[in-house]
Amino acid sequence: MTHDRVIAALSGVSGILVTPFDGEDQIAPTRLQPIITRAAAAGVAALTVNGNTSEFYSLSFDEARRMQAAVPDLVAGRSVVTAGVGRSVGEACQLARVAAADGCDAIMIHQPPDPFRAPRGIVAYVERVAEAAGGLPVVLYLRDDGIGPAAIAALCRVPGVIGVKWAVPNPIALATARRANPQVTWICGLAEVWAPPLYAVGARGFTSGLINVAPDRSMAVLRALDQGDYPAAEAEIAAIEAFERLRAQEMAGANVSIVKAALALMGTDVGPARPPAAWPISDAAATELADLLARVCGR
Repeated sequence: MTHDRVIAALSGVSGILVTPFDGEDQIAPTRLQPIITRAAAAGVAALTVNGNTSEFYSLSFDEARRMQAAVPDLVAGRSVVTAGVGRSVGEACQLARVAAADGCDAIMIHQPPDPFRAPRGIVAYVERVAEAAGGLPVVLYLRDDGIGPAAIAALCRVPGVIGVKWAVPNPIALATARRANPQVTWICGLAEVWAPPLYAVGARGFTSGLINVAPDRSMAVLRALDQGDYPAAEAEIAAIEAFERLRAQEMAGANVSIVKAALALMGTDVGPARPPAAWPISDAAATELADLLARVCGR
């Protein structure tokens, strides 16, 4: 797959897949099949395995590796597959090194969560991981712009980097970074709610965990933004606002839990969310979620 096709897909909706677990807390990749089929049918052009909605940091290295190897076969060419890689630089390089052989079309490098990370250390980290990817397109997942504009520019110059998923709720900072680094594609990494303001300053496309449940809603937001119809986009976002509010509970610890609980109510059992996520969801949240699915998703 060419870089241009990957860029085009990432400029749409980048769906972040959940990681299914069975009753013995083992990964169960095949349980993703109805989710992938629904997302592809809705037009979701890019799907990410081992992202944050995938509970990446709760997975062992072996589990992340197995998910990365399984998802491309399940997608079967219906969408671009991006593999999230990260944690220690050695583990990230190992995942990146086999991503192409696993059938992935690109990698997404998680920003290292190390509390003592240095801006130039992050650049060195990305350089090593991007080199290990062996020519696969690289997307940076930027959740903290405190590293500064010089480091961001250096990251954008790393060979293989084609895009940045900007997950910082600061449109002005995004506009500044984009103007300074126009050679890469800038993507809203804060899902549907933040897509309009970030789209307005140059982001194209957005990430979404909602696609696991209601991909048509995500695609409706994208279509409205692509048509310049901000009122329509805001109306679509208003329709999912209560769902996103539930995900934001418990310091956002319910983010994945609400998605998995919704899937269970829809008849797709992907198991629980692992600690430190909030599981099970509260009785009040479960009641509200059931009502929301009936109204928003027609279930």
